[in-house]
Amino acid sequence: MVTDPDVAPLALAALVLVLAAAAEWIHARRVRRVARLAFGPSGRPAPWARAAPALRVLAFGALAWSLATLALDPPKRHGLDGAASRRDTDPGHVLIVLDVSPSMRLVDAGPDKKQSRMERARDLMESFFDRVPMEENRVTVVATYNGAKPVVVDTQDAEVVRHILGELPMHWAFPTGKTRIFDGLEEAARIAKPWNPGSTTVILLSDGDTVPATGIPRLPAAVRSVLVVGVGDSQVGKFIDGRQSRQDVSALKQIAARLGGTYHDGNAFHIASGLVASAMGREDEAVFERLTRREYALLAAGLGAAILSLLPMLLAARGTSWRPGASKRPAPGTVAPPAPGNRPRAAALG
Repeated sequence: MVTDPDVAPLALAALVLVLAAAAEWIHARRVRRVARLAFGPSGRPAPWARAAPALRVLAFGALAWSLATLALDPPKRHGLDGAASRRDTDPGHVLIVLDVSPSMRLVDAGPDKKQSRMERARDLMESFFDRVPMEENRVTVVATYNGAKPVVVDTQDAEVVRHILGELPMHWAFPTGKTRIFDGLEEAARIAKPWNPGSTTVILLSDGDTVPATGIPRLPAAVRSVLVVGVGDSQVGKFIDGRQSRQDVSALKQIAARLGGTYHDGNAFHIASGLVASAMGREDEAVFERLTRREYALLAAGLGAAILSLLPMLLAARGTSWRPGASKRPAPGTVAPPAPGNRPRAAALG
């Protein structure tokens, strides 16, 4: 028995097409014998109705292929967050490089400047994930401060990522010192190196730092795009460790330019949908290019079922213009002749 999800639906559809075509041929021979009774003196149906046999054959074939495809398609699994994810052997990757330095705990972020910079980073990423098909992607988080450490690699658990971005005081895992964003980028490059080319989106969340003139990490071929997101007020700073800290826009723009990426000021506005699509490599995809075989199977099933259910009613209503037994209306000003059963008895006898 053939169970290959690529071959079995096509084989079943071909078999159903042959059987349906044979049935339509037998049906056409029977209809030909009573054509004048069904369609009037011409013996022919309405022009559009002549396509009904072909429509039925194609509808049966589409329905067979779609149901077989849905039956053999790899199932979806549901995680604790209720989000369905396909068992995909070649997923995409979202690699977050998160600045966890103490300055990210300062409260001057958000539209009303009442959020900490880390809380604002979490809100930005939650909005990002709401517009990204996470069932097709895995998330990796790299924490960076005075060094870099991977926190989670290739997860689909949204709650884990949400906890890392908001509640976990990861700066205690590093020695006190200056923030080194490049360490986080180097660790991200090391993690992404074995992944498939063009499968990874790198997102850097930071309030900025001094950028060395040399030593920018070289990202591997797996990285398709880099998005640098700044948090924190860029105008008025907060004092910490004897200095004033604010979002260093020029440094973040420089990092984005040197990595060939895009900078976004996330302090007041969420990441635009166009920028999200660009970062995920989906801006050039047409609507039909985003559909999988499962969606095409659902469309074919709906279309085939609609044709098979509506076609009999349409044929009964508009299959022919001949209406047996319908009397013509009398011309204006004339009296309709009496029906044969209502004629006077004398006339009937004469």
